[in-house]
Amino acid sequence: MRALIVDDEPQAIALLQGYLQHFPSIEVAGSCRTAPKALTALQSQSIDLIFLDINMPQLSGLALARLIDTRRTKIIFTTAYAEHAVASYEVAAFDYLLKPISFERFTQAVSRVLREQVVQQGPSPAEPPEMITVKSGANTHLVNPIQIGYLEKDGNYLFYHLEGQRIMARQSVAEALATLPPYFLQIHKSYIVNVRQVEYFNKLEISVQGRKLPVGGSFREDVLYHLENPLR
Repeated sequence: MRALIVDDEPQAIALLQGYLQHFPSIEVAGSCRTAPKALTALQSQSIDLIFLDINMPQLSGLALARLIDTRRTKIIFTTAYAEHAVASYEVAAFDYLLKPISFERFTQAVSRVLREQVVQQGPSPAEPPEMITVKSGANTHLVNPIQIGYLEKDGNYLFYHLEGQRIMARQSVAEALATLPPYFLQIHKSYIVNVRQVEYFNKLEISVQGRKLPVGGSFREDVLYHLENPLR
C-alpha cells in the first residue's frame, strides 16, 4: 500500500511519517505542502491512501478531496478543526483525525484501512494455512493466529495469549497489528482480540478465553461496528 501525506505544516508531516514507520506494509510515496502539488502526485503515480489536511493555502483539503476517486484512494483527513467532520462524510472520507493526533488513534484508523484491503483482495485459494512468527527473547515461535485469543500490552512487552500458552514479545501494538490477520481488532490501548474467539461483548467489555477485557472509550464505536459485522 502506497500513502501520500499532504499538510502545509512540516512538523505534522514528520509526525505522520514517524507513525507510519510502525506499519511496514505501507510505503510513504511522498509528502506535499499544497493541494495542487498533491493533485499532481495523485495523477502521476498510484496512491492507495492519502492523509489530507483541510486548511491549506491555494486549495483546501476538502476541495482536493472532491477531485479524488475514493474507490482507488482512501482519504483520512488530518485537521485541527472538528467542524469539518460533516463535510468529510460528503466526500466519502475513510476517517477523520483531529490534531494533535495520538499514535493510538492513528493506529486505529490505519489498522481499519489494512483490514479492509485484505478483505477486498480476498484470500488466495491456493494459500497454505496462515502462520506468523513471534520473536520472544532468543526464540522465534511459529504460531497459527487462529489459536491466539487476545494480546495484552504491558510496558514495552506484548503478551500473546493462546490456549494453555503465553508468549512474551518485545513489540508494539502497531507492529503486531501489521502482521495479524484482519479478524484481529484493537479494543483498548492495551488489548487486541481475535474476533473469532469472542464469547460475548457489550459497549464496556469483551470476553475472550473466559477473561473480561475492557473496551477503551476512543475505540468503542469502531469496536461495536466490527463485532456486529465481523470479518469471517
